[in-house]
Amino acid sequence: MTDQVDNWHKLARYDTNMQGELHANLLRNNGITVSLQPLSAMPGMNSGIVLWVQDTDLAHAQHILANIDTDGATPYEVFDETSAAKISPTLNPAQDDNNGGEV
Repeated sequence: MTDQVDNWHKLARYDTNMQGELHANLLRNNGITVSLQPLSAMPGMNSGIVLWVQDTDLAHAQHILANIDTDGATPYEVFDETSAAKISPTLNPAQDDNNGGEV
């Protein structure tokens, strides 16, 4: 990690803190460092939040947020990019000896 203070870029602004924190956690689950900037100095106020990412992660973070599938999904159904591989792994037929090499 660097000690530079000017390598952060504004990624997105959300009207609610919950939505911003949900997307921040999605990015963190994908290995991206995220900084949150609340838009209110008063604790408990739901006035919105801004996500900031380092310049080295900007393109990857934009790609992740641009490709969130929200058609009929609840916030609990939004997974990071690596979750699909964990849910339905692809078997290597050469190593699947229980089915004679067939998957």
